[in-house]
Order: sequence, then C-alpha cells, then structure tokens
Amino acid sequence: MDKEKIMKIRDVSFEYILDEPVLKDINLDIYSGEKIVILGANGSGKSSLQKILNGLIFPSKGEYRAFGQLVTEETLNDEQFSQSFRQRIGFIFQNSDAQLFSTNVWEEIAFGPLQMKLNFKEVNDRVNGVIKMLNLESLKDRPPYKLSGGEKKKVAIASILSINPEVLILDEPTNGLDPRTQRWLINLLVELNNAGKTLITCTHNLDIVEEIADRVIVFNENHEIVAEGSPIRLRIYYQIKSYYFL
Repeated sequence: MDKEKIMKIRDVSFEYILDEPVLKDINLDIYSGEKIVILGANGSGKSSLQKILNGLIFPSKGEYRAFGQLVTEETLNDEQFSQSFRQRIGFIFQNSDAQLFSTNVWEEIAFGPLQMKLNFKEVNDRVNGVIKMLNLESLKDRPPYKLSGGEKKKVAIASILSINPEVLILDEPTNGLDPRTQRWLINLLVELNNAGKTLITCTHNLDIVEEIADRVIVFNENHEIVAEGSPIRLRIYYQIKSYYFL
C-alpha cells in the first residue's frame, strides 16, 4: 500500500534579509513513516527548512501544507489547528538548553501533555511511561541545568515523546554526544521509526546517515536541493561527500 503524503513543500523560498535567500524554490514531499536526512554545508538552508516544517518560520514565497492543511502564520493563530499541528510534530533542537526550562525532569516531560489538557492520570501515565522507556528514573527529580550534555539530550527527546507526535524533526541530534550516547540515540531513532514515526533529521555526521535514512536530501551553498535519493544510491552515483561541500 502506498504511504500517505503528510507534508508538501511547493516552490518555497525564504529570506531573513531582503534579497538574501536561504532557501530557493524548494519542492519536497514527505510521506508517513519515512526516515529523511537533510545534508548540506553550514548556511545552505537545512535548519531553515526544518523550522518551516515545524511552523516556527513561514515561506517568503510558495506554500507549505501539512496533513492536508495550509500552514501559515494565520492558520496557526487558529487555536484548534495550532493544537492539532503541535501535537503531531515534535522538534528536537540542536542545543538542548534551548528546549529545557522546567524545575525538574519530571515536570519537563509533563509540560507537553499538560498543554494538551489531559487529566492528571493521563499525564502521569505518559510521563512515567517515557521515563521508563528511556531509563530516566534516576534523573526525574533533578533540575535539567545540572545534567550532562547526553542526559539533557535524553530529557529533551523525552519531553517531545510524551506528546506522542507522528513526526520527529531533529536538528544535529548527535552533536556533542559521546559515542555511547550517540549509539543509544541512533538505536532509539530506528526503534521509533519501526513504530511508525516519521523522522526528519539534519546532520553533519555522515557516518550515521545509512542507519537513520531511507532518503537523503542534499543542499548546496546556493540554498537549492542538488541531489535526492537513497543513501546507498547517493553514495554510489552522486558521491555524497563531494556534494556535501559544494
């Protein structure tokens, strides 16, 4: 059975400064259950595309649709649409400190479910379920700012998983992690995808691409998509590392 198209980018350009685009005429379809990795040099537009997909910024030109609905600043001002959209897409920042703000880990993981207006039992079940799944029991009463970098990353991921999104968007998820925590994270992403989650990951770590991607999208420094395909196909036919530094 064909997979459902859940995100559609059409002729999208974006600029922070007038006449200095960071995305140029991007067309992209994303399907339910995919594992996508976005590659490109710094400044090529990868993170800006992720922010558009997460509704943090909006196209300067073109349109973005998610789950069949047009995503704009206006549509996200609609409370019903915004709540549904935010529950279906989770964004994990490169810098975990930008994501963590609560008094302790338990409250951090509970924040999302509380915003969904779930009753206390449902919130408690979700939080404790995610804590058990990620083996965070020893951290649940600790303040996030006192955690190690790897522990912060785990808590940031847990705070997103507690809302049970369909799509996970990850910006440089292995950045700054030790090899053991990197391996934990890669295994977790594979498990989440096997459970049906759609993964959209930006990374500079080419060594992990074949494990966490069915499809790779490569940007050049002109902010355009220059290659797209399976990791193996790109490695053989497009020489990923050469494109990466175009």
